[in-house]
Amino acid sequence: MDPIQVPDLQHRTVLLDEAVDALSLAGARAAGTYIDGTFGRGGHSRLILSKLAPEGRLIAFDKDLQAIATAEQVNDPRFSIVHDSFATMRDALAARGVHQVDGILLDLGISSPQVDDASRGFSFRNDGPLDMRMDTTRGMSAAEWLADVPERQLEQVIRDYGEERFAFQIAKAIVARRAVQPISSTRQLAAIVADAVKTREKGKDPATRTFQAIRIFINQELEDLEAGLNAAFDLLAPGARLSVISFHSLEDRMVKQFLASKAKVEQPDRRLPIRAADLPQPLMKLVAKTKPSDAEVGANPRARSAVLRVAERLPTPVPMSGGAR
Repeated sequence: MDPIQVPDLQHRTVLLDEAVDALSLAGARAAGTYIDGTFGRGGHSRLILSKLAPEGRLIAFDKDLQAIATAEQVNDPRFSIVHDSFATMRDALAARGVHQVDGILLDLGISSPQVDDASRGFSFRNDGPLDMRMDTTRGMSAAEWLADVPERQLEQVIRDYGEERFAFQIAKAIVARRAVQPISSTRQLAAIVADAVKTREKGKDPATRTFQAIRIFINQELEDLEAGLNAAFDLLAPGARLSVISFHSLEDRMVKQFLASKAKVEQPDRRLPIRAADLPQPLMKLVAKTKPSDAEVGANPRARSAVLRVAERLPTPVPMSGGAR
């Protein structure tokens, strides 16, 4: 296989210090094992490595071959990279003899280099092939999917994953156009959406929501997130933290609801004779919710929708034996 070319595209890591600081890499914790579930261009990984003790360990994941090529340039014996989704982290770590970790960081969504590289097909601003796959070695491209997807399913994807109120009109327009000619470029798709969407949100391209929806579907981002959150919870040691950065409401809602489900428990009827020590206990503690500062948004407008949520794994209570009092 030819070496992967890594375009010289700048990437500003959003909430860099806040997300890594939330892992609380200090004292004995610096000697632990950590996961960067989305290596990207390595901003978070490099900062974590700078705080790790010599015996610490960092395992990173990414589906993108260009990210993998960048990760392979990291010359540090404490670091390793896995070419796969963070959704597979439970099995991938088990294969490496790791069953508990001291912290996990997930930076969701799409990176600036992916958006800015027209050949990847993520952006409607520059013309390129309509691919949209984060891992170009697997699955079908957006163009291939659009060629055959039933109109009803296309409408549902655009509505549910893009939160687009004109999903019906956009799906109908795409199906009508593909009957005349294949839709193979980002500019073609953006033009079809622009013609179908008559009312535009101020400051937002009419194709924004449709491109987001198709990208999320093609890459199974929400399915990966659900699997990844469950795997992360299972892997976290007591006192370990999960630090998650999301960029759109669908992701953030899933993260918020998942963490809330672990941090809250249904309490039994107060009238029942149950001792305080035997009451259901939460499994996680919500630590922080952080948004980028005005200064960061000013320097990097793509950071404006980011939300960092942090939670800590609590010790699992040991059930009392029947005869203990």
